[in-house]
Amino acid sequence: MADPEKRIGQVEIEPVAKDVVFGQVVELKNESGDNLPNKEFQDDLNVTTDDYIHAREEAQSFTLEQTRDMMAKVWKIHELDPNFPDSILDKIKEFLFNEDVLVNPDKHADLIAEVKIEAALIVNNSPYAEVRAVVDNTDDPNMPCASLRAYIIGLVFVALLAFINQLFSIRQPSITVEANVAQLLAYPVGVAAARWLPDKGFTLFGTRHSLNPGPFSKKEHMLITIMAKVGANLPYTDYVVWVQFLPHMFNQSWAGSFGYQLVIAMGTNFIGFGLAGICRRFLVYPAYCVWPTSLVTMALNNSFHDPSNPSVMGPFKKVFTMSRLKFFVLTFTAMFFYFWFPNFIFGALSTFNWINWIAPNNLNLSTVTGMNNGLGFNPFPTFDWNILLWDQMDPLMVPFFNTINRFVGVLISGFAVLGIWYTNTFNTGYIPINSNKVFDHYGKLYNVTRTLDHRGLFDAEKYTAYSPAYLSAANLTVYACFFAIYTATISYAFMYHRHEIMMGFKNLFHRGEREEYNDVHNRLMSVYPEVPEWWYLICLCISVAFGCAGIAAWPTYTTVGTVFYGLALCLVFIIPIGIIRAITGIQVTLNVLAEFIGGAWVGGNALAMNFFKSFGYVTCAHTVQFLNDLKLAHYTKIPPRHAFWAQMVACFVSTVVCTGVLNFQIHIKDVCTTSAPNRFYCPGNNTFFTASVLWGTLGPHKVFGQGGLYTLLLIGFPVGLVVPPILYYVTRAFPQKKWLRQIHPIAIIYGALTWAPYNMSYVWPQVPIGFMAMVWLKTRYLACWAKYNYVLSASWSAAIGISAIIIFFSVQYSGKVSLDWWGNEVSSMGCEGTACTRLHLAKGEFFGPRSW
Repeated sequence: MADPEKRIGQVEIEPVAKDVVFGQVVELKNESGDNLPNKEFQDDLNVTTDDYIHAREEAQSFTLEQTRDMMAKVWKIHELDPNFPDSILDKIKEFLFNEDVLVNPDKHADLIAEVKIEAALIVNNSPYAEVRAVVDNTDDPNMPCASLRAYIIGLVFVALLAFINQLFSIRQPSITVEANVAQLLAYPVGVAAARWLPDKGFTLFGTRHSLNPGPFSKKEHMLITIMAKVGANLPYTDYVVWVQFLPHMFNQSWAGSFGYQLVIAMGTNFIGFGLAGICRRFLVYPAYCVWPTSLVTMALNNSFHDPSNPSVMGPFKKVFTMSRLKFFVLTFTAMFFYFWFPNFIFGALSTFNWINWIAPNNLNLSTVTGMNNGLGFNPFPTFDWNILLWDQMDPLMVPFFNTINRFVGVLISGFAVLGIWYTNTFNTGYIPINSNKVFDHYGKLYNVTRTLDHRGLFDAEKYTAYSPAYLSAANLTVYACFFAIYTATISYAFMYHRHEIMMGFKNLFHRGEREEYNDVHNRLMSVYPEVPEWWYLICLCISVAFGCAGIAAWPTYTTVGTVFYGLALCLVFIIPIGIIRAITGIQVTLNVLAEFIGGAWVGGNALAMNFFKSFGYVTCAHTVQFLNDLKLAHYTKIPPRHAFWAQMVACFVSTVVCTGVLNFQIHIKDVCTTSAPNRFYCPGNNTFFTASVLWGTLGPHKVFGQGGLYTLLLIGFPVGLVVPPILYYVTRAFPQKKWLRQIHPIAIIYGALTWAPYNMSYVWPQVPIGFMAMVWLKTRYLACWAKYNYVLSASWSAAIGISAIIIFFSVQYSGKVSLDWWGNEVSSMGCEGTACTRLHLAKGEFFGPRSW
């Protein structure tokens, strides 16, 4: 029998020549005497030599009919998949739609052989090189997973992350500890526990649970990471409690009740989890749902647990023999120390607005090239890796078509912003060009309290005596694109993914079977008991009950229908949004739409709008987050029921810890004011309060309704609806134009959402780096890319997180240590320090209509 290490799924592979540099195509032979693949075909397949040999051995058992059936399904799913190699699609198309292949197979022997190899690759691995690089296609069902050790370590990290993130969420600047930090620290803790803890435990339902079931395993490590990912996120209802309780906001002292805070937090935190379980057949099981952001987490896990260290051919014809773990340690250490420079020692390296140093007070120069208050058209804008991670779109992590499409979106919309501002459309010339704040007709920040009565409700007379609300040119562009992206998401999902969505509905009624999903990862997971749908339904019902109780049992002046509104909104969008996230890494959030609908529904009642916004936004956002975690469990072969309970327990502990810290925070003297201790100024809470009054009290009908200042922006809804169908039919009409498949309408529109307050400087640097990593290195040195790319992404992200924590507590927290020198001040000179406007008002004048 073959070596167990050579098993691919359930298929045994014969050993091949060992003296081959991994990923380098050379003329060696396996035991059957056949040559290894030619370079061109291997490049087309996007596989390493090792992957190719395994697939070719398996392909020998496929018949022509079996291959056609498999490729017909592949064609339906991947015909317009931007992640799938064009050259392979061309071969599949020729194989399926050329009748002569069936009539005279001997004439097409080479084509048939190549397609069979691709079929074997898909059946026994992933069709994507990105997944093959970090996800094993083998499994050991006896490997420890949900051990007592894993739960203890995991819950400790959950409590720590929840405590730290909640406590410092109100600080300016805030500090956040991400799950990758817990993942990094969990390994030495787990290894130490495996070495020192005794093998003691208990037996429950025939299964023994021990403190030390053996060596610390990769499944335990990933389970701890999944728990930490749940614990790192704070309840969104914190914002609601803050604006209710604080005396200078709505001053509702009853919101200080721990019971109220806990009930509404439970309602929002668990509601997404119930929906995630129901949607996993659409967004977890299918192989095309790659979830790019999860691959970095997989790479970090592999760095600690994968003992293999193949030699790989890299740039400059150099053979790299360094292990993944050593590479991680070296790159982590380098970034850990380097991050002190842009983050503390030499801030200009982060905001490298060098063009503005020429003439800091030049309005036009600052407007176009400025990074703080301008549009950031700068060829060399930063030397800070953290700047590139601002929207979690690491260029080493997401597909390059994502990176380039977002760049195109921000570039095109940037010219729109300039046009609006320089023509003074909507009076934007009196307002800074790239601000996310709201202004009055004097060009000052909008004072929402001047439109409220003593109850915190809208006062029409005060509003008429004060001013309408005005937005900057960039913010107007963002709102129009938000409207467009919502309708575009629906039409895109229907045009491009209706077949896969129907597969999900079909599989939903197969009582736990995964009949439509027969790739190797689903086959390996099939040995574990599935989580029954009713477990998720019970979770969903309990969370809905908590949400309704929180709204009804306290004087929130809000209908319990808000909870069901959030469910309905999520049910409409979750599959389209989930598909986009799973393929591109882009997450479309429903915050603006929830705000828009909620404000229109309960105009004049800001508190009610806050609940509409919370349930409308959080339900879908949490569902996507939990689905991402379920995909991690799927990739790591964690039994579904273990993943279920780990997420449930972690979510409960995190919610209780966060609520306890919140109840302490709201009683801190002078909190959320300029006199607050420890810089607890609450920037996010103040923004939430402004938005709640603007869209809840004033209501969107005054801004976007009939006769409103910005009614024209609603054109975004129909434009977004028609763009994906137009692109779909253009792509089908010109199949020879391969680049059309790389155009992603949602990614382009998402790029346009960058503005206010971010800009081109945050997006452009991702393009050359993404090209070098995801195109140049991947196509020329695939094995080198597969071994190191995601490890580099994980190491730099983790290093920045830990370095930022140490910098914060060692030199920034006390406020006593600062470096006041040119390198930390030059980036805030002139209009980059205080935003400039193009037009100015005489004393006592205001812009806009004379009555409103």
